[in-house]
Amino acid sequence: MAAAAKPKKANPVNLRSNLAITLFFIVVFTIPALLLLHTPSNYISTNLCSNSDKPWSGDLRRAQFSWNKLSFHAGAPPPHTLRIAVFSRKWPTSSTPGGMERHAHTLHTALSRRGHDVHIFTSPPAVPLPSPAAASSSPVIHFHEGEPEKWRYNKAWEQYEEENRKNKFDVIHSESVALPFWLARGLENLAVSWHGIALESVQSSIYQDLTRKSGEIMSPAFNQSLQVMIPKVLDEIRFFSHYHHHVAISDSCGEMLRDVYQIPLKRVHVIVNGVDENDFKQNLKLGHDFRAKIGIPPNATLVLGVAGRLVKDKGHPLLYVAFSMLKKKNSGAYLIVAGAGPWMQRYKEMGNQVIVLGSMNPSELRGFYNAIDVFVNPTLRPQGLDLTLMEAMMSGKPVMASRFPSIKGTIVVDDEYGFMFSPNVDSLYEALEEAATEGAERLAERGRACREYASSMFTARKMAMAYERLFLCIKNETFCIYS
Repeated sequence: MAAAAKPKKANPVNLRSNLAITLFFIVVFTIPALLLLHTPSNYISTNLCSNSDKPWSGDLRRAQFSWNKLSFHAGAPPPHTLRIAVFSRKWPTSSTPGGMERHAHTLHTALSRRGHDVHIFTSPPAVPLPSPAAASSSPVIHFHEGEPEKWRYNKAWEQYEEENRKNKFDVIHSESVALPFWLARGLENLAVSWHGIALESVQSSIYQDLTRKSGEIMSPAFNQSLQVMIPKVLDEIRFFSHYHHHVAISDSCGEMLRDVYQIPLKRVHVIVNGVDENDFKQNLKLGHDFRAKIGIPPNATLVLGVAGRLVKDKGHPLLYVAFSMLKKKNSGAYLIVAGAGPWMQRYKEMGNQVIVLGSMNPSELRGFYNAIDVFVNPTLRPQGLDLTLMEAMMSGKPVMASRFPSIKGTIVVDDEYGFMFSPNVDSLYEALEEAATEGAERLAERGRACREYASSMFTARKMAMAYERLFLCIKNETFCIYS
């Protein structure tokens, strides 16, 4: 009798690959769809805070809306002076710092000015800095040893422990994953702020791949992400719980942390980033002078502006094509490009209706914002919120932005504030045409509405007061009750 054939063993590598791909499509398409369907609850909770006749009161740890909506008596001194340890991968030392660095500097400088004892643990600067003069309004900076601008959390942690032995810190603030979870585990006085999470990065990869032209081969990077991104999402879901307090910088990120990452409600706090209200304000003369300086003619009918890194994931493949279409039909439309990157040369080759300025420091950006009619942010990155959107609105300008939950739920919460488009060329072109049709007077009306809303939500003072109250709440639960 013939022996029975042995069953063929499954290849474990193939099984893992197939499982990863299956999980990829489950997470990428199912969960984001559920989150989008879930937005009414966020809308309701936001309106309960902002539109109800009765002011909101209760335990702040149960608030599912941005703490920026609340009033924390900025004119009064803090009830207690806090000793705050901050872990940040970088600290702004160049004239053109990145968004994360600018946020950290704005927040913790504001807290220092409030009288708190703030210590920053960060990577060495690219260029040695002169020793700063001692000032009570400035954070104390601790650059760890090692290679310039290379973050080594173990060295920073050693510095922290030394300082903590001298005088214990009341609260620890980790910017994103500056501190790994195994170091943060068990620290009940630690808050981590998320400027982007892996699930949003997966969505970003999809939007970037959708910009491929017909017949163009899928990029190796996107193909590889099919194997690596989903395990990363799963890892995040597992280790995020080791951080005791989570700060989400948008309402949609807060929902993801609660609903997908399964962080308990009372440990997720939404505090939107802010910008220095003294740096970004409306100044018509400054805008007029800036236009003249860079060569915008007086008869221009629409002046658009874009700022930031000129890379693919910021949506420049979309804007490049959409504005190319617009300028053919509208000789009075101009685009000012502030920033540097791979797309810089392509913009320079578009003709005299596109003015490329290169990287600009924050002081130069004041003139830029005041010179434009509409600020365009064609980002393909759903994660986080670009500070440029807030800076433009604070400068009294309407915005044109990708229709992502983070932007739709926190920035363009009213149609009056600007234009939203799906992340593709046709949708962006339609938005550009609509702005061109409205004209400068109507766009200025929108800008005034933006300025009013941004002043109530996106100032450095609002952000700092919300963080201060969170840190007080972490130190003493009495401060968790808002009335």
